[in-house]
Amino acid sequence: MTGGWLPQREQAKNISIFLLDSARALTQSAAVQNTLVLQGRSIGAAHLQQVQHLLESHPEWSRYRLSRELCLLWNWRAPNGQLKDMAARTLLLKLEQRGHICLPQKRRPSPNRMLHKELDPVAHDSQLINDPLAQLRPLEAMELSQCPEGLALYEWLLHQYHYLSYASAVGLNLKYLVRDCRGRPLSCLLFGSAAWKCEVRDQLIGWNCAQRQVHLQQLTNNSRFLILPWVRVPQLASHILSRVLGRLPQDWQIKYARPLRLVETFVDTSRFEGVCYRAANWLDLGQTTGRKQQVLASHNWNRPPNGAKRFKT
Repeated sequence: MTGGWLPQREQAKNISIFLLDSARALTQSAAVQNTLVLQGRSIGAAHLQQVQHLLESHPEWSRYRLSRELCLLWNWRAPNGQLKDMAARTLLLKLEQRGHICLPQKRRPSPNRMLHKELDPVAHDSQLINDPLAQLRPLEAMELSQCPEGLALYEWLLHQYHYLSYASAVGLNLKYLVRDCRGRPLSCLLFGSAAWKCEVRDQLIGWNCAQRQVHLQQLTNNSRFLILPWVRVPQLASHILSRVLGRLPQDWQIKYARPLRLVETFVDTSRFEGVCYRAANWLDLGQTTGRKQQVLASHNWNRPPNGAKRFKT
C-alpha cells in the first residue's frame, strides 16, 4: 500500500494488519481423524495407496507427469477446468517430507517464466490531479481479467511507483485499475493469496489448522494498493477501497467459482498509518508476531447470524 494520502513515519517499525468483519463466519466444527489435509484436500489411506501405486507402476515418470496423472485420477481441476498440477506437485512434496512416499529425482530445475519477467514501459500522463473527489466521479474500477486491455498499464504503474514494486501475481488473484470520469488512471489494487498463518486473524475466525487449509482460498490479501504519486485527492483512497470491495465478491465468484468471505491486508507502520482502511470500516486486528506488521481485515458480505451456518472440514 502506498500513495500520497498516507503520512509516512521514519521511526515506526511495526506493521499493521487490517481485516474485514466477515471473518467470524469462517468457523467450523468437526476434526479430521486418520487423514491429512493437504492443499485443501483430505488425504486418507486409500488416496495414499493410489499415489504409491502410481509411483510403483511408473518409476520412469517425471514429477511433472506424476502430478498431472494424479490430477486426472482424482479429477482435480480448477473451476475453469484446468488441471491443478501445481497443487498436486506441492501435495506430493509434502507427502514425501512426511515420509509417506519417495519421489523420483528432479530431472531439471522447474521453469519459472515469471521469475525474470521484464515489463515494457507504458506511456501515461503524470500531470498533477488535485481536483475534489466529486469532480472525478464516477470512478471506473476495471477488473483486468475481464478487461485485459488495461493490464500492461496496470503492471507498469505498480512496477514503477509502488514501494514494493511488482513483477507478477501468483495463485488466485484479482487486479483492478481505477480511472476517473475522464479516463485518467488514479489507482491500482492487487488482491492475491491470503497469508498461510496469521495469529490475530485466525483467532478472529476461530478455525483450526485443518479448517484453515480447507477454507483459506475463501480469503484474499490486498497485497498492493497504489494511489499514483501525482494524485492528491482527499478521501480518494477510502472511497476506492469501498467501491472495489463492493464488487470484489462477485468478481471472485465469476473468475474462480467460489465464495469470498474475508479480505486482509498488512500495513507497514514504519511507512503508513492505514488511515484509509480504517475510514473504509476495516477492523484493526493488531500486530503480527513475525515481521511486526499491523493486520487489518474487512467483513463477510454474506455473513450468517451468530451461531448459524458454520464451515465444516
